[in-house]
Amino acid sequence: MLPEASARPDASALSGASALRGASALPEPFAGIAPEADVSHHGHVLLWGAGLKVRMRTENHGPSSLTGVTVRVRTSVALAGRQELPQSCLRADGRTVLCRTGSLRADGVQERRLALELRLAGRPDEVVVRVDTLWNGGAADRNPRNNDHKVLAPATGDEYVF
Repeated sequence: MLPEASARPDASALSGASALRGASALPEPFAGIAPEADVSHHGHVLLWGAGLKVRMRTENHGPSSLTGVTVRVRTSVALAGRQELPQSCLRADGRTVLCRTGSLRADGVQERRLALELRLAGRPDEVVVRVDTLWNGGAADRNPRNNDHKVLAPATGDEYVF
């Protein structure tokens, strides 16, 4: 059975930018709907000897701003024991680093850059680097192709783009 017309929100209540700013701007029946975002990570990786360089920019092309995003960088080989990481990053385990971006405004008008120089345990001939979004504040992201990457980086000293 459908709810009565009087229980449905007025179409004008959903129009305008205020409807996209957060749950408090939505009429009661829509208060539990997650905001929508489109987080993207693009950059390159470079492997030389026991060093792995990861450079990326993170943007939000979606209609809702985000208070922050956590980027996960995972490697197919173990990281060396000690790492010099940016202040916004921490080591999650032997192969994973997590980094926060800070807030990201909607529609790609702002980007955050991240530069990692990781030391690997040993001198591998190649490494697979996975970059993805671990957390985006609970926003729905219907385009994960631009924030979920897997890159093979041979130890050539060349940059491999994602």
